[in-house]
Amino acid sequence: MAVISTEKDIEALSLTLVAEFDAGVERVWQVWEDPRQLERWWGPPTWPATFEKHELRPGGSASYYMTGPDGEKSRGWWEFTTVEAPHRLEFDDGFANEDGSKAEEMGETHAVVTLEEVDAGRTRMTVASRFESADQLQQMIEMGMEEGLREAMGQIDVILAERASV
Repeated sequence: MAVISTEKDIEALSLTLVAEFDAGVERVWQVWEDPRQLERWWGPPTWPATFEKHELRPGGSASYYMTGPDGEKSRGWWEFTTVEAPHRLEFDDGFANEDGSKAEEMGETHAVVTLEEVDAGRTRMTVASRFESADQLQQMIEMGMEEGLREAMGQIDVILAERASV
């Protein structure tokens, strides 16, 4: 498993996940940059993602949906605020209604993704999400966000290995 730690900080309204991969920073960046690779790991294995839009640039946006085992769909959106390839990515994140509009009642989070070399050819990815309130953080944890992120990150190694062997 690529995930080495997760930390919830109720006072800081944050959830931070740290994972390490046997690939260079530039290669790990590609799993965020390429929507076809991204949809292979974003979301837990039983809820695969489909990205309908992915504009990885400051001011750009992404829209996607995850499809559950019974065919139900959960939609989401991102608005990219910082893109510093291949080391830093920041975006606002939230749920979307069936028509793709923001589901305001669920609130937003702000995610900061950093990639850093830890050993020759290895990368540490830190994903820090900041919430609007302790209630929102608790609601996301109860919905399975922490476990879902762990499962999602656990799918990246396979993608990295496939691309390295091509």
